[in-house]
Amino acid sequence: MKQLPNFLTTLRLIIIPMLIAAFYIPGMISNLVCAGLFGIAAITDYFDGYFARSMKAQSNFGKCLDPIADKLLVIVAIVMLIRFNPNNPWILYPGLIIICREVLVSGLREFLAEIHVSVPVSKLAKYKTAVQMFAIGGLLLGENGSSYALYYWIGGFLEIEIKFLIISAIVTIAKILFSLAAVLTVTTGYAYFRVGFKNM
Repeated sequence: MKQLPNFLTTLRLIIIPMLIAAFYIPGMISNLVCAGLFGIAAITDYFDGYFARSMKAQSNFGKCLDPIADKLLVIVAIVMLIRFNPNNPWILYPGLIIICREVLVSGLREFLAEIHVSVPVSKLAKYKTAVQMFAIGGLLLGENGSSYALYYWIGGFLEIEIKFLIISAIVTIAKILFSLAAVLTVTTGYAYFRVGFKNM
């Protein structure tokens, strides 16, 4: 059981190439598969840390691969979203901001670790991660995926009346959350930049 956190981290890494492949599935099912895979990976992100702490099963394997898996999952999902929505400013600009922040913070973390300076994870950073995961999940579901799910899960006779409202709500909320995630990611990244520049 103490290997469960490492298993969940490894599972998240395995899901990443599956997520990339899911974007190329023809038809509306692609949206649901992408959102489902990302949702599973996001859940493992929470539970691997939870189990590691509660079971006192922290390991060097987890400490090394957990942050790598987290950043790879987010960056790959955003890159693929931009690839398939190149002209959507709601995805492009917040996505680029988040990617740049993740790369810069990773470099600063490595530098700070070498000089034995740690920056604790703030509550705001945890909220940022949650907002980011929900936003990306909603964007992956997208319009086609939403109508597909609505048609088969709720019923075709309700599609015309409520499909527009459901689709609009999912996409609009996801875009707003994604923009909010970009703002939060810059705000939380400032702590790393401040400490990093102070120690240069």
